[in-house]
Amino acid sequence: MKSDLGRELRAARERSGASLRSVATAVGISPSLLSQVETGKVHPSVSTLYAIVSHLGVSLDDLLSRASLPGSADPDTARDAAARRDPAVQRAADNPLIEMENGVTWERLATGGRRAVAPLVVTYAPGGSSSVEGRLMRHSGWEYGYMIEGELTLLLDFERHRLRPGDSVSFESQRPHLYLNETDAPARGLFFVLGRVDPELSPVPEAVVPAADRPRSAVDVLAVIQDLRGPVR
Repeated sequence: MKSDLGRELRAARERSGASLRSVATAVGISPSLLSQVETGKVHPSVSTLYAIVSHLGVSLDDLLSRASLPGSADPDTARDAAARRDPAVQRAADNPLIEMENGVTWERLATGGRRAVAPLVVTYAPGGSSSVEGRLMRHSGWEYGYMIEGELTLLLDFERHRLRPGDSVSFESQRPHLYLNETDAPARGLFFVLGRVDPELSPVPEAVVPAADRPRSAVDVLAVIQDLRGPVR
């Protein structure tokens, strides 16, 4: 199910009382880009999404759940109807699907109504990555991942790890990290991020990839692109 992520990002910002310009400045993007994300004209990168969610202090899972509900004149009514369904079972056709910038797709699995976990099937298209800025991301929570198919590169604390089917990862999400697909085939894995974004936390500064690892060509861009910047992407 295609999700209206921009609609819910705008709603979360308006609920917080923050202006478009103030949020854009806080997360390091232009107001025009944030406006385009909110209106659905462009997809955010994983790192940009994490940054916005972290700054607004909202639950990523709650955001994805709301974004998967159809828009209506009375969105609260639609959410109440969805809440009446048994959360123990989520059909494949109802999986919220989020398309991110740079060839990254998130498919959110069943959560059982719990907001402290965001179970995701994440697909990186060839050359896909979390961000074209070449930045690593940090956010609150603990990250678990299991590779299903393809190969994915993880930059963690500036060390490079090649992940293949059957490989798994587990690390505190405050550690600088970045995922990218340096191959010519899709890479897909099952990822869990545990722990809600703490609204008391100030935005976590981004760590920049060392100069030696910064992209110098189109091939390099496919290699050092981002992660879920900030509880994706």
